[in-house]
Amino acid sequence: MMFLKTALAGLVIFGAATAEAQSFFVAEAGPNRGARGESLSYFAQQVDELSDGEMNLDIQWGGALFKASAALSGIANGVADMGTIIAVYFPHEMAPYRIADMPVENADAWVGMKATDEIMRTHEGIRQAMAAKDLVYLGTFTTSAVHIACKDAAIRSVEDIKGLKVRGVGAYGDTFADFGANLVPMSIYDAYQGLDTGLIDCSQTYSYATVALKQHEVIDSYTLLDWGQTGALGVFMNKPAYDRLDPKKQEILQEAGRRMSDELGRLITKDNAAAIETMRAAGVEIIELPDEERAKLVTAGTAYIDEWTEQVSEMGLDGAQILETYKAYLKKYAEIRDTKGYPWEASDK
Repeated sequence: MMFLKTALAGLVIFGAATAEAQSFFVAEAGPNRGARGESLSYFAQQVDELSDGEMNLDIQWGGALFKASAALSGIANGVADMGTIIAVYFPHEMAPYRIADMPVENADAWVGMKATDEIMRTHEGIRQAMAAKDLVYLGTFTTSAVHIACKDAAIRSVEDIKGLKVRGVGAYGDTFADFGANLVPMSIYDAYQGLDTGLIDCSQTYSYATVALKQHEVIDSYTLLDWGQTGALGVFMNKPAYDRLDPKKQEILQEAGRRMSDELGRLITKDNAAAIETMRAAGVEIIELPDEERAKLVTAGTAYIDEWTEQVSEMGLDGAQILETYKAYLKKYAEIRDTKGYPWEASDK
């Protein structure tokens, strides 16, 4: 059931009609800081402005409604009206969305988000697959480029991965395992404690998130992989609740979601650069993985792209066609970036 809170738009004397404002509960497992937290707040602000205050998003931060691992059922069942779903925690249910998690050698956050946003909105098969889960896609985030943070260890080559206890997820985590890592199932939000206590040696992570979650306080080294990104995390809405909205309000949510990826692209580019400097200042060794070592990761990762293609095809979708369409969108937005620049650069001129 959609949570609705009604509020009087103003005190009316003599019994005149009152206006109602709709408030929607939004579940977010992460903190209200960092690039993703700021972009979700921006999404809420856009909804408020586009609706002239008729729609309000009440964001419940830090897993207050449910943890990241319960987000799909929590939103689909209406515990929250909408919220963030991280697809790696639901590898089967969210398989079509996980195209954005495949290591396709795109480390550009904005390009990845725009390609993901377009395919999620326009591919009818994916739209129907989400609808079957009682979900409506609104907008996407990205982790930005996948890197790896370690305590009492340092990864300078793929051989250094062998024997390490690693928090790794998705195709990236599986590839770490192929090189001898011992994978430990753990949320990124729990990695601080895992690193601090020695439960894990390293954590698959992302620059802005490492600092936002204060994990730079407990690591010694940070290896830049520039391999790919985890982009299958975004805002979804409970479909019955969405369907009850009039078309104008539906479009407001969709437009706010479209704008969110541009804002996160701006924020995450800035925050990633700042995060590296914060880590350096904290004494963390920043390591750049040599190209020949990165190539080994890329080659090993192709097996998981093939596995994803087969999985999605078994669901009745054309996995190969989705993959090629996604790659075409990556090329499209890379060309826009190269010819016109990022949208925030144009607005800054």
